[in-house]
Amino acid sequence: MIYYKNAADLEGIRQSGALLSKAHGEVAKLIREGITTKELDKRAEEYIRDHGAVPSFYNYNGFPASLCISVNETVVHGIPGEYRLKSGDIVSIDCGVYMNGYHADCAYTYPVGEVSEEVMELLQVTRQSLYEGIAQMAVGKRIGDIGYAIQNYVQPRGFSVVRELVGHGIGKDLHEEPQVPNYGKRGSGTKIQNGMVLAIEPMINMGKRDVVHEADGWTIRTRDRKPSAHYEHTVALYNDKVEVLTSFEYIEQVFKF
Repeated sequence: MIYYKNAADLEGIRQSGALLSKAHGEVAKLIREGITTKELDKRAEEYIRDHGAVPSFYNYNGFPASLCISVNETVVHGIPGEYRLKSGDIVSIDCGVYMNGYHADCAYTYPVGEVSEEVMELLQVTRQSLYEGIAQMAVGKRIGDIGYAIQNYVQPRGFSVVRELVGHGIGKDLHEEPQVPNYGKRGSGTKIQNGMVLAIEPMINMGKRDVVHEADGWTIRTRDRKPSAHYEHTVALYNDKVEVLTSFEYIEQVFKF
């Protein structure tokens, strides 16, 4: 069942999204060679809790951290630890904030040091595919239009779309209906209507689309071990207007590529 948001709901998610965007900016300040993924996680948790909120992911179905940190071939749900970032890595930071009864969700993939031109293209294409999907948020469109727009942008450029993992509705719960695949057919799926708030999150692989679930129960990586990128915004449609409730502004004030 889809929960359509009213103005009060939207304001709650907007506030969570604002804090989440700033938390991402704090993490961005630390992205560099030599830092451990555990240190990035610690900074995010401190910042979120210091501002009266809770990390959405911490202990969600038993997840042991505040950030999902996914390096190189890890697609999503990487567990922070002692791994030190090195030049040539890419690292996806996925974070959620729960504040005053509402969640927001956002992800960004960073290059570390010198990465190859092909990897940089993967990041740029994945980031732009997110906005191609967001552009389909309109009354009269359908969920399949979002997935089609992402897929149709990514695949002609030589990259592949992960099928097993999808975006989702978001609000009082972190994961709500509807599911939002990053592939699909135009005109298919649930109708997009005012009051919908979606976490749109393309997960795009440099190689084939196949993924493997690791033994830790969380980490999902590419089967061919080629790099994967992930970008995500929380997006609302209300009064026929699209509002992106999370922002990369604070990230890109300190981290440009």
